[in-house]
Amino acid sequence: MTKLTLGTHPFLLGFEELERLVERTAKSGNEGYPPYNIEQTSQTSYRITLAVAGFSEQDLSITVEDNQLVIRGRQSDDSEGRVFLHRGIAARQFQRSFVLAEGVDVGEAIMENGLLHVDLSRSVPETVVQTINIRKG
Repeated sequence: MTKLTLGTHPFLLGFEELERLVERTAKSGNEGYPPYNIEQTSQTSYRITLAVAGFSEQDLSITVEDNQLVIRGRQSDDSEGRVFLHRGIAARQFQRSFVLAEGVDVGEAIMENGLLHVDLSRSVPETVVQTINIRKG
């Protein structure tokens, strides 16, 4: 039995990149930290909200690399000289990745009450009808 994938289906031409994006998303292996929400705020816009309590704006970085939104957090360890009787709040780092579709742009990022909001917008492509002339060989 032959395995038929998206990139090898005879009616889906040029979708090899989509197949690679699906594989990359499956391999990202994001653990559950930090928790996040994704909401659709209009027909063409979205908002990703991450719970980043304890992080400041300087501890966070947001980049877009190869159609992938990457949000990283790294807290500085300021526990030098402090004695903890119990340490339940870990100063740990994280990296959370989101694969973006073609035409999705990252807008602004807002930090509010321990939540990081990242706004995304999707441009709607124009419908193009193209007529191909047939020439005689």
